Amino acid sequence: MVKSFWTVMAALVLALANTTQTVAQEPLRIEITEGVIEPLPFAVPEFEAETAGAEQLARDISRLVSQDLLGTGLFREVPSTSFISTVDSFVQPVAYADWRAINTQALVTGAVSVNGSQLVVKFRLYDVFSGAELGGGLQFAGTVDGWRRMGHKVADAVYSRITGEAGYFDSRVVFVAESGPKDNRLKRLAIMDYDGSNVQFLTDSAAIVLAPRFSPTGDRVLYTSYESGFPRINVLDVASVGRRQLTTQQGEMAFSPRFSRDGRQVVYSLANGGNTDLFITDLATGVHTRLTSAPSIETAPSFSPDGTQIVFESDRSGNQQLYVMSASGGEPRRISFGDGRYGSPVWSPRGDLIAFTKQNAGRFHIGVMRTDGSEERLLSASFLDESPTWAPNGRVLMFTRETQGATGGPSLYSVDISGRNLRQVAVQGFASDAAWGPLQP
Repeated sequence: MVKSFWTVMAALVLALANTTQTVAQEPLRIEITEGVIEPLPFAVPEFEAETAGAEQLARDISRLVSQDLLGTGLFREVPSTSFISTVDSFVQPVAYADWRAINTQALVTGAVSVNGSQLVVKFRLYDVFSGAELGGGLQFAGTVDGWRRMGHKVADAVYSRITGEAGYFDSRVVFVAESGPKDNRLKRLAIMDYDGSNVQFLTDSAAIVLAPRFSPTGDRVLYTSYESGFPRINVLDVASVGRRQLTTQQGEMAFSPRFSRDGRQVVYSLANGGNTDLFITDLATGVHTRLTSAPSIETAPSFSPDGTQIVFESDRSGNQQLYVMSASGGEPRRISFGDGRYGSPVWSPRGDLIAFTKQNAGRFHIGVMRTDGSEERLLSASFLDESPTWAPNGRVLMFTRETQGATGGPSLYSVDISGRNLRQVAVQGFASDAAWGPLQP
């Protein structure tokens, strides 16, 4: 691996006096959290089809790799119309001078083979200006039906080698799919790839469903259902779509659930007798533990990555604010002190930031702050932005944006933690309440 290229970054500004020169220059290193980033120019020539019948898959996979990288806002694709060299074979030497001449910094080559229903995808990554391969080539094997996963895995590997961070493309998102008129909206749970593809429905629309949340391993989903007329928490197995309900007493309402980091417990809000507090239930034993006891509304809990703390929203100070407390209970400390109301906090997988929804001066925002409440910054603003969820690498947030009017409805958007690269997720129909799952195994 060429550490001078890979250990930092995300984006490089190239300054060449003559683009036809073959002398490599030291790249300018730019932190990807800065507000202005010059995207890194890359090229993905169409992957080689090594077997008959693999031609379309080779085209589709190479395009998907490009789309994943472009979607981050950290990369700029060099168009194929600019290519001087062609890559006709996965094993042919790279003509570095030709790629330097068109200012390509990173080159991805690949090959695809098909044997019945089995698919093999290989790729290599090159630092054009240093004239060297970056890391060894990798090979992924799967099924033809799973070709998109193979493409996402290639893109994850490329992204990781360039940025030094884990990828997030081979991941899934659970969300609430909505249809029908605004005054009679039907809702059901659905799951999709991170980019909105491969949508599958997990429930029907017979009852209102809200706030789905993935388990740490992505095999189960928590959600709130109103099928009994009262909010209850269900645990759904993604593979079998079997489910069970957390036990509550008559008249109690349970909602806003989230898994602990080991997946063995669920933290949630429980309303009883006009009071709403936080509880934890052990999924194996069914034992309930009360965490808060105050004449206020405590809701939207989220564990820290190490499982020792919980962030939540409460109106104990007079309006919605964010608080952090020990996962075993105890006195919470307030961390939000800006103007407006704060809600729906979610701890970053990295442990360094907390995402939240903020309402102030008639606008809704998605924002992030340090875990002590410092360095607050707002990443979005609209009529209604809410419910942030973290990508598994802690670099990107997805959230719900609602549009106004009788024909308005919710859509899913993503934005990185610097506030750059705001994009709508390509989901057909209305969608809300997204929860990002882990990288797939």
